[in-house]
Amino acid sequence: MNVFDAIQTRRNIKKFKPDAVKEELIFSWLQAAAMAPNHRMTEPWQIHIIGTETRAQLNHKTDFGNAPFLMAVLSKQGATKIETDENAMATACFVQNFNLAAWAEGVGTFWSSIGAKGKNREKLAIPGNYDFIGVLAVGYPEEIPEPKPRTPIQNKIKILP
Repeated sequence: MNVFDAIQTRRNIKKFKPDAVKEELIFSWLQAAAMAPNHRMTEPWQIHIIGTETRAQLNHKTDFGNAPFLMAVLSKQGATKIETDENAMATACFVQNFNLAAWAEGVGTFWSSIGAKGKNREKLAIPGNYDFIGVLAVGYPEEIPEPKPRTPIQNKIKILP
């Protein structure tokens, strides 16, 4: 699948098949994700792979669609607010790279904000100098939702003098 097709067809998956995703595939997508743009090569992302005990403690309402693999994605805070913001944006690019790499190989993801709650930061062992970006559920889609309508990009463009 070419990158344009991956971008156009990728969906947030809510239900996963129980089939495990090979660990070497996940790590190859993480390596590809690490090619995300990041100001001053801060490489601010950190990954916490979520095991069954931590998963149960998170008590997600749908158990992350029964995805066979979960990870938390964190972003290191910077020395300034601007650097912290840049790091979070770079880490969001990391997540998108991961999502597209997985999707190109038939594996879906679900991006959850469950770790933003204070009690879940502790469960996910998020250090105080890191921001939570998301929990990613990873697996083979049981269902692929139809795309939701998008505003035409022409309506989002402003040409400056």
